Amino acid sequence: MSSLPSSLAVGDLVRPDAGWSFTLIPAAAEGGGSFRASLRRVPEYVARGEAADPDRAAAESARRARTTLRRYCAANVLNRLGTLTYRAEGNHDPALIREHLGIFFRDLRASLGGDPFPYAWVPEWHKTGHGLHAHFAVGRFIKRSMIEAAWPHGFISIKLLGNLPVGSTRLTEARIAGGYLAKYVAKSFADPAARELGSHRYDVGEGFQPERLRFTGPSRDDVLKQASAHLGSAPGVVWDSAESEQWQGPPTVWAQWGR
Repeated sequence: MSSLPSSLAVGDLVRPDAGWSFTLIPAAAEGGGSFRASLRRVPEYVARGEAADPDRAAAESARRARTTLRRYCAANVLNRLGTLTYRAEGNHDPALIREHLGIFFRDLRASLGGDPFPYAWVPEWHKTGHGLHAHFAVGRFIKRSMIEAAWPHGFISIKLLGNLPVGSTRLTEARIAGGYLAKYVAKSFADPAARELGSHRYDVGEGFQPERLRFTGPSRDDVLKQASAHLGSAPGVVWDSAESEQWQGPPTVWAQWGR
């Protein structure tokens, strides 16, 4: 039986794909990546809820959820924001609001002809103790009367984002809408009351998850060049972890194309 090389320890794994890896979401014109070292230490198993640093684990979970939701909204051009509120008696049951929202979107789908459509929603607790309400985003015009008919539990509001800079596009609107919903998701990881929501901190329409493309290369510039070639332009915004003194993870880059 062969022994481990002297440079390795039990629990270390040699990565066959060492180098830079970048994941691009073409429909969202956005992506991110990081450097993978040639060796990786396999972390020890930690039971759920027993992370060595719960605050950091919660922050990382919030970051992943926020990014996934924001990219879904951008890729599906969800540029109309709405809010669903309960009547005076309110609702304090997370399972009930999830049930009501499922019926809400099924009824909207039926009213719009029956074809599936992308959407996203996030529940939020009222600051006044009124209970839960929900924020949602869609990417098409829906008559207010249809929304009201699908939500018989209280009140609704819906708006297309406005007052944006000259030259803004529907993608710009969707990125801002996704940012709003992502903010509520991030809040749910920090707010003790919101932990009752469990894994149901947000939901999206099935069948509309955006395509993801992975590029690998020896350097940050190489993977960015590959992603730019696929989109046909250079990124408009690039963030590099080297710019952050507080960054504790591996070298990382994030980029966004277009407007």
